[in-house]
Amino acid sequence: MLDYTAPEKLLKNRIILITGAGDGIGRAAAIDCSRLGATVILLGRTLEKLEAVYDVIERAGHGQPAIYPLDLRTATDEDYIELAEVLEGEFGRLDGLLHNASILGECTPLSQYESRTWRLVMHVNVTAAFMMTKALMPLLDTSKDASVIFTTSGVGAQGKAYWGAYSVSKFAIEGMAQVLAEETENTSSIRVNIINPGATRTNMRAQAYPGEDPGLNLTPESIMPTYQYLLGPDSKGITGKRFNAQEMAKEPKEETNSSDNDFQASEE
Repeated sequence: MLDYTAPEKLLKNRIILITGAGDGIGRAAAIDCSRLGATVILLGRTLEKLEAVYDVIERAGHGQPAIYPLDLRTATDEDYIELAEVLEGEFGRLDGLLHNASILGECTPLSQYESRTWRLVMHVNVTAAFMMTKALMPLLDTSKDASVIFTTSGVGAQGKAYWGAYSVSKFAIEGMAQVLAEETENTSSIRVNIINPGATRTNMRAQAYPGEDPGLNLTPESIMPTYQYLLGPDSKGITGKRFNAQEMAKEPKEETNSSDNDFQASEE
């Protein structure tokens, strides 16, 4: 698996929704999934970013994607129900759901953490993922081989000082994924797994480590093999597992003295 190379058109005829698709890892995943034959639903807050990704995919001659602007900060149960209804009308099923969107919040001691920011981070990173997954479960159940991927972080496996709500939210995401994996393992065709992207060259990483040389980190494009594997048929039957994307990365990484290499950086 460390040397996984995706077959051509691995994701042909698959319908895959990616949150945070306008930037960073979500953008790279959307373009890569389209290249491999999937019809990609680009979901994010900023329409202009989604349109830019749409244009890249269209110019490359891949399958036509769909755009679905949605602000996870304010979306309600009704908004997610509407999302499910639109997707059912357009596609009839959902073969993949990549929960990539998240926000960083503050890097500060818990004693100084703002309650408003805490609630926002937990809502976007955890509650929104729950609400969306719940609404889309019937569409995922319609697929013969559905894959749900949650995005975690190194600070979601080992708590670290000053990472506050972001760290706690990633612990919660891992717990949610484990619960859902057990609930669906013997009752449906849905498989649920977790990816830790590792230190990746994204805007969120730069926000978290403003003094770091971004060249020390892998690009989002280079960590795609893990996403390819878990979204495609080669991982059928694999569920409830946690994957480190950098173990399957295609580019060498320069040595760095940072102790925080496992901090992941997904985008809202």
